[in-house]
Amino acid sequence: MKNQQGPYLIKSIRELHQFWGLPKPRNPLVSVFQLEDTVPTHTLPEIHMFDFYAISIKKNFEGSMKYGQKYYDFDSGVMSFVSPYQVMSHQQGDSSPKEGISLVFHPDFLAGFTLARLIRNCGFFSYQLSEALHLSDEEEQIVGTIQKNIETEYKSNIDNYSQKVIIAQIELLLQYADRFYNRQFITRKVANDDILVRLEEILSGYFNTDAPLQNGLLTVHYISDQLNISTNYLSDMLRSITGQSTQQHIHNKLIDKAKELLTTTNLSAREIAYQLGFEYPQSFNKLFKKKTDLSPLEFRQTFN
Repeated sequence: MKNQQGPYLIKSIRELHQFWGLPKPRNPLVSVFQLEDTVPTHTLPEIHMFDFYAISIKKNFEGSMKYGQKYYDFDSGVMSFVSPYQVMSHQQGDSSPKEGISLVFHPDFLAGFTLARLIRNCGFFSYQLSEALHLSDEEEQIVGTIQKNIETEYKSNIDNYSQKVIIAQIELLLQYADRFYNRQFITRKVANDDILVRLEEILSGYFNTDAPLQNGLLTVHYISDQLNISTNYLSDMLRSITGQSTQQHIHNKLIDKAKELLTTTNLSAREIAYQLGFEYPQSFNKLFKKKTDLSPLEFRQTFN
């Protein structure tokens, strides 16, 4: 493998089959295969990405998987979702999964179907691989059955219904994944409580220093980087647990700080806007009124 800058792009499903020592795919735009049948012909580049979607269920890893900033042992199924051009990495020498199934499909396979639009709203395709879905035995059986149905259809003789049937099964699989991720947000209480505590520390620390003056408005990306969690996973988790996204949490803290400054200092609304990281005071005024139904000056006047 020649050295190159940036992640290595696996350009086609056929190329992936070559990496895994699998026969040529029956369809250039979709494939499903058992991980037990793979015999890697050469090492997958440490940093790489696909030109297609990949949904995998993997079992019987040795060791543990990183979940946020902690490691968790597991022996049940783990389901991961990879979108086109999502950068992935693995450490050389990692143990390969002994059991599992992978479904891969190119975006062109969905062309003309509503799933081509709906799949863009599936936030878990933007999660980090460390934020994979840990399946219960019952959940594993459900998604395993759907994957098997896709595999059966994939290996059958192609007719006018083949693509429709496979896409319908993929859509069903994604609906179950959405349900199971919401379950995971709720059941992984210890890990999520820790994230909520750290989120509050980040919010308070940012607005109680001169960070907004130096760095501007606090962003979702800044928080997710500090927590080592993808932006979509963090917002989906918070929305499931608290009913609010990361951006809403930021706005709530920002408005609380603005109220504090309006009632305890003589700073003008413009000065407060800059102190909170706004480039334009008008944006601060608009957000404040949206959240409180009052302008900053009207809010201050209620305390005079």
